[in-house]
Formats: sequence, structure tokens, C-alpha cells
Amino acid sequence: MGFFAMTKTVLRNLAEGPATRQYPAVPARTSALTRGHITFDPATCRSCGLCSRRCPCEAIRLDKEEKVWEINRMRCIACGDCVEGCPFGSITMERDYLPPVVEFVVERHTITYVKPEKPEKIPKEESAGESA
Repeated sequence: MGFFAMTKTVLRNLAEGPATRQYPAVPARTSALTRGHITFDPATCRSCGLCSRRCPCEAIRLDKEEKVWEINRMRCIACGDCVEGCPFGSITMERDYLPPVVEFVVERHTITYVKPEKPEKIPKEESAGESA
């Protein structure tokens, strides 16, 4: 009985063709939930670093001193955690896919705004002694 069921499946697959698409000759189907790649807008970034902390594969690196935001596309899995974690909307998820690459490239963006460091608080004991 199992042999006839398998034969039926084999004949159906031969008649209908492959179940997968022949990408890139046939374009991939996309929906509203498709996760293609992330894009970054350096003008709206406030260098909070939430995107790099939320990235599970450590594909995003933020250097506040050099004012540089980097993404390693080879490590990015397009999970969308950085998009959800960005409070300023600097990172968005696009539905289209990037073309395949043959060499290792890290995208670098220069940030125009860098969050100022908080000044160190002076203990009350020292400030009271200085004023006397």
C-alpha cells in the first residue's frame, strides 16, 4: 500500500514541476510580514545604543566617540529586534531583499548627533567643604 502512495506522489511532482521558485529568474513573493533587510537613517539617530544591545547576532556596532554606526550584513539575520527597539525610528525594515554579495563589506554611517555624556555628580561632603 505504501508503494502506491509513494508512486502517486512521485507522478504528481513530475507533472506539476518543482515546489520551489527558481529565484532570481522568478521573483520572490512578498507579503506585509516579509523581512528583507534593515535600513538606517543617520539623521534621526540619537546614539542611544539600544539597537546594538538588542541585536542577537551582534551585527550592529555603535561607536559614540567616532560617531559611527556600522552593520555587518553577513551577520544580520533580519529578525527585526533592532527595529522594535529603536525609540527614534532610525532603523526600518524593508520588504525587498538585497542582492547577493561576493565580498565582505561592513556598512558604515556617520551619525550627526551624539548623546552628551552625563556629568559626574560631586558628593555632598566634598561640595560642602569647598564652599566653607
